[in-house]
Amino acid sequence: MSGIELIFAAFALLAWGSGLLAVTSKQVVHAALWLVVALGSLAGVYLTLGAEVVALVQLLVYVGAVVVLVLFALMLTRAPIGISHDLDASRGRRLAAALCGLGVAGLLGGTLVAAVGDHEVDPDTATGSPSALGEAIFGGWLLPFEVLSLLLLAALVAALTVSRGGGER
Repeated sequence: MSGIELIFAAFALLAWGSGLLAVTSKQVVHAALWLVVALGSLAGVYLTLGAEVVALVQLLVYVGAVVVLVLFALMLTRAPIGISHDLDASRGRRLAAALCGLGVAGLLGGTLVAAVGDHEVDPDTATGSPSALGEAIFGGWLLPFEVLSLLLLAALVAALTVSRGGGER
C-alpha cells in the first residue's frame, strides 16, 4: 500500500466518521460543524484522486457557502441549540433507517464489483482537464449556478426575516 493510498484511506475514514457524527448528533450546531468536517475531508479525497478543481469547488461551494448558510440560518432563526428530544425517532425507525442504508450501500457496492470487479480503470485525462470543466460549468451550466446562488440568497434573507419577526418594527 502506497502513501497516497494511506492518505486516501485516512480522508475516507474521516469523512465516514464525521458524516456518521453529523447524522447522529443530538445538537444541531454540532451536526452542522461535523458536516463541515465531512465535506472538507471529501475535498481531501478528491485531492488524493488528482481532482484539484473538484476539491476546490467542494470547498468553495459546499463548505464555504452551503454550510455557512446553514449556520447563519440556525443563528438567525434562534433555533434551539441544545439537545432536542422531541425530534428523536423511535428505535424501530432508527433500525429501519440503518437497514435501508446498509441495503443501499450493499447494492451500490455489488453494482460496482459487478461492473468493474478487479479490473484497473484508466482515467481519461482529456475530459477531466480544468479547461474542459470550466467550459462545461460556464457554458451550459452557468444559468443553474446563478439560480442556485439566488436561491441561497433568498434563503438567507428569509432566515433574517423570520428571525426579526416579520411584521414587527
